[in-house]
Amino acid sequence: MEQETDAFLDLGDNTALVCIDHQQYQKIVVPQLIDLGYKVHLGLFEEDVLLKLQTYNYDVVVIYENFKDSTAQTNPILRELSRRPDSRRREHFVVLLSHKFATNDAMTAFVQSVDQIINVSDLANFKPVVRRGASQHRELYHSFNEMLKSVQAL
Repeated sequence: MEQETDAFLDLGDNTALVCIDHQQYQKIVVPQLIDLGYKVHLGLFEEDVLLKLQTYNYDVVVIYENFKDSTAQTNPILRELSRRPDSRRREHFVVLLSHKFATNDAMTAFVQSVDQIINVSDLANFKPVVRRGASQHRELYHSFNEMLKSVQAL
């Protein structure tokens, strides 16, 4: 896939991990993330995704709720991210791509332990929705992350 960078990441790169095994949705999401300036890695298998999450700190993680025929309740990637300590979990802006839930439903996003939900019917608007959500996420956690770094340096 030409648009998928899946290359080595450099310090300071804007990075995204796309965990979408539905090819049609993948072809819509990946180019929009690239247009937003993200270097994109694809995660097509559970083991691969978990290894990538351990290896890299992705700015954005997009997870398809039905990844490998799972549901939002049984999705192994969502489960893994929800098990992480809050400080590690907040390093990622997690987007759930859903058939059931409405785009930008904040309460459902909270319940699902993600930062944002985008309904598949709104994929044409993926880029502006993620741009706004990721920007708000950075603003919200910037001070928190700076303080955390200074405390960890002591």
